[in-house]
Amino acid sequence: MEGFKPRILIGKPGLDGHDRGAKVIARTLRDSGMEVIYTGLRQTPEMIVNAAMQEDVDAIGLSILSGAHMTIIPRILNLLQENEMSDVPVFVGGIIPQEDADALLEMGVAGVFGPGSSIDQISAVVWERVRRA
Repeated sequence: MEGFKPRILIGKPGLDGHDRGAKVIARTLRDSGMEVIYTGLRQTPEMIVNAAMQEDVDAIGLSILSGAHMTIIPRILNLLQENEMSDVPVFVGGIIPQEDADALLEMGVAGVFGPGSSIDQISAVVWERVRRA
């Protein structure tokens, strides 16, 4: 694993225009030794999965503050499965109620991070998961 530099896609699906948190996480992951691809605002699930395929990423991080996580995330997970990428871990951050976070984890999301999550914790969890993949 020495020299391993995972490729992580950070996406902002939906109509939410607040991307400061996504940019902070992107910089944190980059500074921890990962290669980060940031897709920008207002991405559709299809755009995110297509970018993940084109960039051959090791993980996907999504920032959702709009409340549409229970619609968007299942669609992304389905698209990943349809494209034989279900082994790519998906992490989600944003305003997500605990019951929804539990449901997302049951669907196969690798981690859910809400307000107050430590950037060091997020980085450690992503590193742990991509090393296992």
